[in-house]
Order: sequence, then C-alpha cells, then structure tokens
Amino acid sequence: MTSAIHEGFATDDLAVIPDGSGNEGGFSLLSWGDAMTWEEYDLLAGRTAAPFDGRFDQCFYNYIHPKRLQGHWPAHQVKDTPIRLAFTDWGDPDGPLVICVGGIANTARRWDYLALGLCEDFHVVCLDWPGRGMSGWMPTQGDYTIETNVEAMIQLLDYLDCPRASIIGSSLGGSVSMALAARRPDLVERLVLNDIGPYMPAERRRRRAEAVARHYVFRRPADLFRRLGASAKNEGPVTEDELLHNTFFQTKWSDGHGGRIYRHDPRALQAYAEEAQVSLDQREDWARLELPVLVLRGMVSDALLPETVEEMTAKPDVTAVFVPNTGHTPALSDVNQIHFVREWLLGRGPAHHFTCLNPPATPRHLFAGAPAPAAQPTRRA
Repeated sequence: MTSAIHEGFATDDLAVIPDGSGNEGGFSLLSWGDAMTWEEYDLLAGRTAAPFDGRFDQCFYNYIHPKRLQGHWPAHQVKDTPIRLAFTDWGDPDGPLVICVGGIANTARRWDYLALGLCEDFHVVCLDWPGRGMSGWMPTQGDYTIETNVEAMIQLLDYLDCPRASIIGSSLGGSVSMALAARRPDLVERLVLNDIGPYMPAERRRRRAEAVARHYVFRRPADLFRRLGASAKNEGPVTEDELLHNTFFQTKWSDGHGGRIYRHDPRALQAYAEEAQVSLDQREDWARLELPVLVLRGMVSDALLPETVEEMTAKPDVTAVFVPNTGHTPALSDVNQIHFVREWLLGRGPAHHFTCLNPPATPRHLFAGAPAPAAQPTRRA
C-alpha cells in the first residue's frame, strides 16, 4: 500500500516526491525510512526552506554582557564581555516592530512561518537566544539566566534604534518578555504570551528539563524523525513540512559526531534544568503589567494551567485564545493562528476570549509515532 507525502507517494523502502521544478515528470526517487541518507534529508529540508529564501536578512549584533550580571565570575575576570547574537530580520525596517522570542531549545528559524505572515504589516525580528541557533555561547553556565535574556532584548532594541516594540514570546520567551515589560514598561507596546503565564508547576518544568538537557547524536535521519516526532505529538495543526523545517534549523551537522546534533550550548539547557527544580512564579512581574496582552493556551497544555489563565484574564485588556488538541506550545505556523495574531497586533482583534479553529489534520509519515500494539485476543475461562 502506498501513502501520500509531499504530494507524492511512498513505499516501505522508497519515496517519490516532486523535485520543486514544476515540470511534468519532475520527481525525485528518495530512500525511505531507515535507509534515508543525510543527502536526501538535506534535499527535503531545502524544499521546505525554499518559500523563505530571499524574504529575510540574517543579522548579528554584539550583546555586551554587563559586569553586574557576572557576580559568579572570579573577580579578576569580571569585565564587560561581547557576545555575538543572531536574529532574522523581515519586512520594512520603518514598520512597527514585532520581536519574536522562543523557548529554551528553539531557534529563530522556528518563527519563519509566522514572520512571513506578519512581514507585510510589520518589521519582524526573530532572536536567537544566547547559546542557541546562530548566536554565540555565554562564557559560563551561570550566565544563562532570565536577566541575561532581558538585557539582550534591551540591547537589541537599542541596536535597532527603536523605542518600543510588540513582543511575541513562547514559553521561555514569554517569561523573559513579562520580566522585560515589568522592568521597562516604556519598551513594550503589546505582548503575546504563547502558552506561558506567571506560574508553571515545578513538576512540568522538571519533566521538560529531563527531555532537553541531554546530548543527542542523530546518526540517521530516521533517528531525528523519531525523536522530534515524539516531542511534537502535542503541537497541534503542524504539517510534516513545518516539522521538517524546524528539525533542520534546530540541529546542525557535526563531523566530530558523525551525525546531526542540537544547535545549542548544552550548558544553557543544564542551567534551565537546575532552575526547573522549583515552580516558575512571576506573579510580581505580572501584577506590574499595564498593557494589552494576548495569551494563547494549548487546551491540553500542562504548562499553562486553566486556573492561571483565569487569573490572567482578571486583568483588564487581556484576551485569551484557546487552541484545541494542542499542548505546550501552539506552533503559530497555521494560517488561522497567524491571522488572529496579526489582527490582534493591528488592534483589530476580538473583544472577547475565543477558541481558534484548527484545520484538518494532515498525514505524518516521516514523523509518525510508533504504531499502537495490536490488541491481544482474550480467552474465556
């Protein structure tokens, strides 16, 4: 039996997919399953990245890590220290600025779909946190803190010569954004919190830390698909192309390991694992916020609890969006989600809380979970 993939078909051993040329008969025959090679993986990933080619600039700025955040350094080493940080830059630089910041293991390229959907109306900047993506690594594990990330965002705004921005933050990005808005309310126009609030249970944080604070070497594409497919099982209406795109930019080739590894500093994830032993509590930051907030909650998320959303929406000018069949965090790559975020940023969003409709689910083949075990017949006594 054959199965559809990328508008082509697959068998157990081989996949036939369009080569992107648009020409009749323009198909490629690729190995399938455990037989797929990294060269074939690169070909697939290149096709998913093609819609974004030429639509953004890859940029860098020097973040100066200040001495006041170096209290854990030996005294003789303390000095203002430059770290090269990366961001993607979309749209008209003179347009209203939107900054997108992701979770603990995300890269800036995870925002490509949302950035493409917003860049006709906004100047969109997607930041790689220190130690992630294309950004440089911090000198010590102790430098990976929320305070470092807040300072990185303040310096990014200064580098962009922009007095205010709207910020979209997923998970860690939302926590940093709340801290920034509480400390520097003059810098933040509007705030989108993607499945994050002022409280997250320690148990949930520890479980996440155990999953990400490990070093993985993916020696075959199939290993990558299995690992990241399992972690994406609750991401909601995410297509296979979107998952493939994210895996490519979340990892990089390592000659020394003979496979792909995560594109982040393992110490950054170890720092999170140490911090995650206690619940996240930013209620003091949240109490200080006085700005429009859009909070999105995956309806099966155990990171942003219903009672936390209820507490958040007690504030004036806070709108909640609920995303069905989705956990932590909604990918914000679906056209419906992008539409609602764009309309809200433009001041045209709904006046009341609402539930976002999901598109029909698309088949997953590369990222399919393990099949359920066959039911065993029962015997009567």
